[in-house]
Amino acid sequence: MTTVTLIGTRLADAGREFVYEGESPDCEGCPYRSQCLNLSEGTRYRVTGIRENAQVLDCAVHDAGVRAVEVEPAPVPANVPSKQAYAGSRVSLAGPCPHTECPSHGYCVPDGADFDDERVIDQVLGEPPHDTCALDRELTLVEFRAEDE
Repeated sequence: MTTVTLIGTRLADAGREFVYEGESPDCEGCPYRSQCLNLSEGTRYRVTGIRENAQVLDCAVHDAGVRAVEVEPAPVPANVPSKQAYAGSRVSLAGPCPHTECPSHGYCVPDGADFDDERVIDQVLGEPPHDTCALDRELTLVEFRAEDE
């Protein structure tokens, strides 16, 4: 489902993905609050369209202002335990990983998914980008289904 929202003009590119983190203290008193703060906190979104001829509005958070875009919830790529990696199954992430230098770290600790949540696997992508897991986990790279709003 497409939603119209306001984001920073520097971020307003079709295809860009972001996780909505919620309201900033600088948003207080802004006349555009209802148009900006209309997304679900912690959800990953993809910009699907830029509203043409839309006015750039001043913003206390974004130095170059904000503009209207269309967004929709986006799927989240993640590593999950291989034994549970089947399309359509509900799984949780394997758990935190302190190895930030690992090429899989962004999939083991993905933006837009929490460790205590169960998510539905939309598709199995295959082998994760690491050669060996430093925590000795057997992992498979999957794509979690986009969250419904």
